[in-house]
Amino acid sequence: MTTVGFIGSGSIGSAIARLAVAAGHQVVLSNSRGPETLADTVADTVAELGPQATAATSGEAAAAGGIVVVTVPVTAFPNVPAAPLAGKTVIDTCNYGPERDGHIPELDNKSLTSSELLLRYIPDAMVVKAFNNIYFKHLRSLARSAGAADRSYLPIAGDSARAKAAVAEFIASIGYSVVDAGPLADSWRQATGTPVWGTPYGPYSNEKGRPVGEDAIRAALATATR
Repeated sequence: MTTVGFIGSGSIGSAIARLAVAAGHQVVLSNSRGPETLADTVADTVAELGPQATAATSGEAAAAGGIVVVTVPVTAFPNVPAAPLAGKTVIDTCNYGPERDGHIPELDNKSLTSSELLLRYIPDAMVVKAFNNIYFKHLRSLARSAGAADRSYLPIAGDSARAKAAVAEFIASIGYSVVDAGPLADSWRQATGTPVWGTPYGPYSNEKGRPVGEDAIRAALATATR
């Protein structure tokens, strides 16, 4: 088991943290305002996770994690601590939304993916895109044990084979299998509004979601267009 650091404390991050603790991992949770604010904001989550979870600054979470999950608005990328992430595997769960983030030219003109933009701020990390295409309630409810007939798949994208292997192992430990969606440059195939984003796992109104196999995820990725 490993220690997973979290930079950001939103719905997806909290869902991953719950699954990680259930699988026996330690988690270190943070947000941009420090551990005291985190405790005030998600006190119930921290209490639920128990002794396997601690609150920290983002720098402390980055330093502590064997794997680090970045789950913040795209506009917060400049605040992600680069130095403690050097050489580490970083899971990027973030989605770009101009209505929330404002317009970012490189993302609007599609010269970069949001994960490639994150990598500009943490250039010595190994970034893997994952968890950005699934509703947080579905993520919590669809986890299954290894070998289960209804185990669901998640797409991952990244440039480092070693980092992708580490992320696949972590994802397997919390109840999912993965489909390799290629390098970070191809991570747009799982971005907001693409066929693999949300829809395969069922509507938000069905909080339990529906299991999705490997073939369905591959087919959805293949039909994405820019």
